[in-house]
Amino acid sequence: VQLQASGGGLVQPGGSLRLSCEASGVTLGDYAVAWFRQVPGRQREGVSGISDRDGSTYYADSVKGRFTISRDNAKNSVYLQMNSLKPEDTAVYYCAASYYSGSYLYPEAAEFEHWGQGTLVTVSS
Repeated sequence: VQLQASGGGLVQPGGSLRLSCEASGVTLGDYAVAWFRQVPGRQREGVSGISDRDGSTYYADSVKGRFTISRDNAKNSVYLQMNSLKPEDTAVYYCAASYYSGSYLYPEAAEFEHWGQGTLVTVSS
């Protein structure tokens, strides 16, 4: 099982990025998927999740209204569209998959079995 996260980069405040998480060796549609982010010295934070059952989504308050999570089961992928980026969004972003359907809601790292390698997002002028 492998999750490949991509799409990070350097963007100015107010800009946008789209992160992708592509799976191999597993049918991602069978899993709840979440995006986490982490900065040095802080715990990994679950910012968004999407259900495998009905496409329900979750967003942390810090990203609500700016980020959108979606999935394309035909491409075995999940995406995170990030708009109106702020310097405080700077972090390494990870995608993760959990076989427990409820994990997408208020995602906790310990509930996710499979992890991507992380992609760095830097928001700076």
